[in-house]
Amino acid sequence: MQQGTVGSETEVTWEDQQNINKFGRLNNRFHELEDEIKVAKEAIDNLEDASNELILTDEEVVRFQIGEVFAHVPKEEVETRIEEMKELNSKNLEKLEEEKESVVAQMAELKKILYGKFKDSINLEED
Repeated sequence: MQQGTVGSETEVTWEDQQNINKFGRLNNRFHELEDEIKVAKEAIDNLEDASNELILTDEEVVRFQIGEVFAHVPKEEVETRIEEMKELNSKNLEKLEEEKESVVAQMAELKKILYGKFKDSINLEED
């Protein structure tokens, strides 16, 4: 959108254009965060499943995937590694959710400003 008018007579200033652009960037980041949060939750669920399977096994040495390879690793070490991985993933999930909250708050503030000026001449909602 170039500097000019939106709808009938409201002039779009440089500052308005910056706000519109910022809203677009935040909206893109919001969708990226939703995808990253979904992946993080799936990883935690998978680790939880692995941890539960490990509890059920009688083996002292289990196969543990490291990259593309399976290695025989003592059960206790695998339990420790899984717990560390769950903790790491949980911290990552927490950071992603905090960032998402921040993005949503910034978007809400920009919506107030932009709808306040442009009313129905601008659409910031998802289809």
